[in-house]
Amino acid sequence: MTGSAAVSGDATRVARGRLMLVVALVAHTLVLLDNTIMNVAIDVLADPVRGVGAGTGELAWAVSAYPLVFAAVTLTGGALADRFGASRVLLPGLCLLGAASAAAALSPDGGALIAARAVMGAGGGLIAPATLTLVTAGLPPGRRARAVALWSSAAGVAVAVGPVLGGLLLVHFAWPAVFLVNLPIVGGLLLLGVFLPRLPVPGRLRPLDLPGAALSGLGLAALVGGIVQSGREVTPVALLALAAGAVLLAVFVVHQLRARHPAFDMRLLRKHGFGGGILGLLLSFAGLAGQLFYCAFFLQGVHRLTPGEAGFVMFAAAVGIVTGNRVCSPAVDRFGARGTVLAGLVAASLTYAAYLFFDERTPIALVVAVLFVQGFGTGLAFAPLTSGLVGGLPDDRAGAGAALATVTRPLGSTIGVAVLGTVLTLAYRTSVAPALGGLPGPAAEQARGSAEGARAAAAALGRPELITAADAAYVHAMHVTAGWATAVSLAGCAVVAPGLRRIGRRWS
Repeated sequence: MTGSAAVSGDATRVARGRLMLVVALVAHTLVLLDNTIMNVAIDVLADPVRGVGAGTGELAWAVSAYPLVFAAVTLTGGALADRFGASRVLLPGLCLLGAASAAAALSPDGGALIAARAVMGAGGGLIAPATLTLVTAGLPPGRRARAVALWSSAAGVAVAVGPVLGGLLLVHFAWPAVFLVNLPIVGGLLLLGVFLPRLPVPGRLRPLDLPGAALSGLGLAALVGGIVQSGREVTPVALLALAAGAVLLAVFVVHQLRARHPAFDMRLLRKHGFGGGILGLLLSFAGLAGQLFYCAFFLQGVHRLTPGEAGFVMFAAAVGIVTGNRVCSPAVDRFGARGTVLAGLVAASLTYAAYLFFDERTPIALVVAVLFVQGFGTGLAFAPLTSGLVGGLPDDRAGAGAALATVTRPLGSTIGVAVLGTVLTLAYRTSVAPALGGLPGPAAEQARGSAEGARAAAAALGRPELITAADAAYVHAMHVTAGWATAVSLAGCAVVAPGLRRIGRRWS
């Protein structure tokens, strides 16, 4: 009987571990998917008949509200997971995300949509750190590395799959579908969540660091908001938001160093190689998201692919991420975690240089190959970085550490799109300017704003040569952006390398 009971107990623990892993992976993918799935619906939402007639400013904030609030809430979500347990934070977060998704689908105007997206971001900020805590706490140490690899793979795939899924939904359904798709997923997760084990909270309950939560939330919100606005137009308000975010986060760091019960112990950044790892994650997601951003315009504008066709081409990056995650474990065994991470980061960085040779004659198969290698390098680095970071933290700081690792992803993606998008825009405007002579004022302004605007103006005026000029200007701007991205990314790899010395010791 004793032997049978032991076998039964082992089987139950394995089943619970698998359940927690499934819930964590699906929830994590859902949260990051919501950061990108709406992007392809912008044109439809702007239409007063097919959408809600939202203006450009409203749409910009509807897109940005989710990552902004997500970043603001995530560190608090990690602290709550440490104090109350991951499942007790995950389930309310899912309820909040589901309710806000339904509200977004029913939005009558742009203002309501912005508010719903902000609440969705708050739900995502509670969910994300809890998912990584479930992955690391629900399995024995010998199986955590593979679980973290799967968790990291879900993160990367969500970045690339979001626009593809959004495009497919819009082909077959009206725009509310990009939000309603969340509801059956949230419902299934809530049903499974009833069976999640209540993991013990390590140590005694610590008081919540409310001032720290407020400082981190406001600081990240201001910083992300400033980055998003600067990516569209550098204004005094954007610069003020950036400065305010930097000051608030600096005060947050000082407060954490002095607080008796900090939400996140900043000294861990130095003691456990956290600083280099966090910078590596930031670098990876900034490069991946920025490259996918202007690759989408290259495929649809210069190569005239449909959104669906471009989405399937870019899916190669997701395939690469999954493949990189699958081979990272044997790579770590042979070359070490630090060598594997650096190889992945450098490989991804070198693919940025490939865009220097892309033009309207580039075979699509070559673009697919480059996207795959880019995703592969990113996937190779994600899992050892994340596992090393979280594995090096005490159990009672796992949630806060998971939150910091999690918030790095949307923050890195936002920085990559904003910074590289700004470089792209400035280079395009400079390059296309000579071709705008003789155009009417409104048409010239439209063509100067973007290559898409130039093509629309050319069609309206019957000026096919303007399309050729816009394509050439965009390709030139992409080359300039790719050059800067490659140089900065490789320099970042050199900066990150010394901070990764201890990552290898945390891979288990």
